[in-house]
Parts: sequence; C-alpha cells; structure tokens
Amino acid sequence: MVYRRPGGVLQVLLVHPGGPFWRRRDRGAWQIPKGQIAPGESAEAAARREAEEELGVTLRGAVVPLGVLRQAGGKIVECFALEQDIDPSAITSNRFELEWPPKSGRLRSFPEVDAGRWFEIAEAQEMMLPSQRSFLGRLGAHLAKKI
Repeated sequence: MVYRRPGGVLQVLLVHPGGPFWRRRDRGAWQIPKGQIAPGESAEAAARREAEEELGVTLRGAVVPLGVLRQAGGKIVECFALEQDIDPSAITSNRFELEWPPKSGRLRSFPEVDAGRWFEIAEAQEMMLPSQRSFLGRLGAHLAKKI
C-alpha cells in the first residue's frame, strides 16, 4: 500500500483492476497492487515486484508490514506499506491475456491495472474492495504510533 501525506493529509494510492470483469465497477472495486508470491520469493519481495509491475515505477525505501487477511473470495493477502509520491497518470501496468468474449476462442490482452488514484482515507473506505479495507485502519494505527 503506497501512501503519502501532502499537507499532513493521509492519502493511499489504489488501483482499479483492468479487464472486462471490472470495466463498469467503481465503488468497492479499487484495490492495493497485489499478486502471487513466486517460489522461493519472500512476501516483501513479491509485494515490491507486483506493485512495480502494476504501477510501472520503482518503489524506494523501507516497507512496514500491515499483516495478513483473507479476502471474501478466499485469497490470502499480505500487505506492506511504503511512503512514496507517485504520479497516477504515469502508471503503466503489465498485461494479461484472457479469452474474450468467453468461449470465443479469441485471446485478448488487458492491463492488470487500468487506473490509479490517490484517495483520502474516508473516500478510500468507500471505494476500496471491502475485504481489503482493514489495511487502511492498520496503516492509520501504525502511523499514529510514530507520532
């Protein structure tokens, strides 16, 4: 979870997944960059790699572990936070192939992420995938300890 604090206001960078399933979804669809851990890869290394693939930028600095949760669909997600200002208009995501339309026999390429946007925490609570929202509170609790 990439975050920044312009003027002291906490914001998180969320991404909108690409592809036909997410095309018309907005509220409750925005997410943290995430993906699979490769064999022999640490969770932190996977988080950095996946975020860099989905955002198209190099992440710099130390990360803070925000723990693990199980998403509504059963996927286990381990989250790390990193403070860095990124220009969402510069995001260039990797792509995936999907048979589309279904059973057409045609493979189409889609970006894993079709948009990125900074959200203040209250708006992120509304726009974020519901099963990932607890990471927002965990980030806030971590930052409150640092004060």
